[in-house]
Amino acid sequence: MPLPALLENRLRLPVVAAPMFLASGPDLVLACCRAGIVGTFPAKNQRDLDGLDQWLQQISSGLAASTTQTGDQPAPYGVNLIVHPSNKTLEQELDLCAAYRVPIIITSLGAVPQIVDRVHAYGGIVFHDVVNRRHAEKAAAAGVDGLIAVSAGAGGHTGLANPFALIAEIRRFFNGTLLLAGSLGSGSDIAAAQTIGADLAYMGTRFLATRECAADAAYKAMIHESQLADITTTAAVSGITANFLQPSLDRAGISADGPAVTGAINVDADMADAFTTAANQPKPWRDIWSAGHGVGSIDHSPSVADLVRTLQQDYHAAVAAQRGRAAHVPPAD
Repeated sequence: MPLPALLENRLRLPVVAAPMFLASGPDLVLACCRAGIVGTFPAKNQRDLDGLDQWLQQISSGLAASTTQTGDQPAPYGVNLIVHPSNKTLEQELDLCAAYRVPIIITSLGAVPQIVDRVHAYGGIVFHDVVNRRHAEKAAAAGVDGLIAVSAGAGGHTGLANPFALIAEIRRFFNGTLLLAGSLGSGSDIAAAQTIGADLAYMGTRFLATRECAADAAYKAMIHESQLADITTTAAVSGITANFLQPSLDRAGISADGPAVTGAINVDADMADAFTTAANQPKPWRDIWSAGHGVGSIDHSPSVADLVRTLQQDYHAAVAAQRGRAAHVPPAD
């Protein structure tokens, strides 16, 4: 499908680097946008609104400086907003995003037409996380520009559906931009996502292990050392089904079948709790680390620029190979 106008001719690779809690910050966002893919971060990665304001200023001025220095326009960036009643600062976060005219707003845990209208009013677009058809239909009815199909194997809060089935169901009723999340880590994965009907690949874990990512060095090392078998799907950490690195669960003494560490969703409390430095109790996301099923293919942490170059080469090779194979298939009668 055609991409939204603000993405046309702005991407070197059809990729969005997913917003990762406590890991995505201005350095990662700027590196992604300069490399020609969409960089994003969660608004809650800053503890308060003043901090969010500072980050938006840093990213906006950094991208403007890149345009001045190179003459090329970098890719646009996005901010993830948690649309849930327990997020008491949602309106103020949206006010700041509107003031900086953030190009892409990614909404989670709620698709609200009023938010979509507000973003459209200043010229932005809205992508929304979904894990099943029901959520996708509600978000489409809210007027979002794109749906992020979070399939089985995605890092963080994950879906449980097979990506082929999820993309096919959503495409039956949604003609907007469709993104696929879940175990995407290579250029050939990006090409495969487009082959089954997605427009963009939504990649998190692969960008977690990059130099510009703010994740703890020990976290990155655990990713390098982990395989698919080290990923555990559980709701015991946040109350919502998510994929975590089993060694970090073991270290925290958490059973995948046990009660949720944080209980019911409370965005403000859970996010604030993750920022606290007390060492007497492991904190979700800060000490209990997430990753997707594609972790087994990651064994080093390159710069974002180097990673995107590698992904580009792999992607174009995969597309050429697909065309070559298609040329040898006889046409249908």
